[in-house]
Amino acid sequence: MDTKTIIDLIDKHEHIETAARALKAIAHPLRLKILCVLGENEVCVQDIVEAVGTSQSNISQHLAILRDKAVLQTRKDANRVYYRICDQRTLQLIALMREVFCNDQPGRN
Repeated sequence: MDTKTIIDLIDKHEHIETAARALKAIAHPLRLKILCVLGENEVCVQDIVEAVGTSQSNISQHLAILRDKAVLQTRKDANRVYYRICDQRTLQLIALMREVFCNDQPGRN
């Protein structure tokens, strides 16, 4: 990376803040698992609970953190709440994370 690129990156303070906020929010094993479940999809809380395998109250607490940090958006339909990743950049980050850490690949433990 050349000096100009580094300076340009440092000058984009708001982008760095957004990235840091998103990374801090997702830096928890259960929240990473939730994001792996979501991927590019919109998923209701009940389906997230089933896929992740913990209590609804625990999932709801972590979903609230991700929503509060602008990682997730919600949509309510009757008595169900649906979640999705709201920022394309975060979606790209999660897609890369899923590719690296969530996929079963031969030769990996």
